[in-house]
Amino acid sequence: MELFLELEIAYIVIAIFFLVITAIVTTRDFMPKVAFKRGMLGVSAFFIIMIVSHYNITTSRMEGVKEIFNKGETVICENKMRRTVSRSVLLSKELGWRIDGNKFKNDDYERDFHTSRCIEFDGIVPK
Repeated sequence: MELFLELEIAYIVIAIFFLVITAIVTTRDFMPKVAFKRGMLGVSAFFIIMIVSHYNITTSRMEGVKEIFNKGETVICENKMRRTVSRSVLLSKELGWRIDGNKFKNDDYERDFHTSRCIEFDGIVPK
């Protein structure tokens, strides 16, 4: 549950925002009486499906990244801290990186990288 909230809390907040908007719009006088029920069910179902799908895809990719890293291959992670210098960072065991839970850590580097922000490095550096 902790990982789910860590990965999906932003999308849950967005879903709640849209549910509030749906509730406001569907309770207006000009809307049919069934609009609230249908609107809330439809919007809720849509967001539940999208959030659960995103979670499943993300956790599957995270497991794949961990497996690739543990085989000794290189992964590439998004670097949100220093966007002007480098948008991504290459991580491998050879460079001193290790996995601690769902994060890549290195004693020589100032921050950790969450496995959800990493993919397999295919040898092509993105611009």
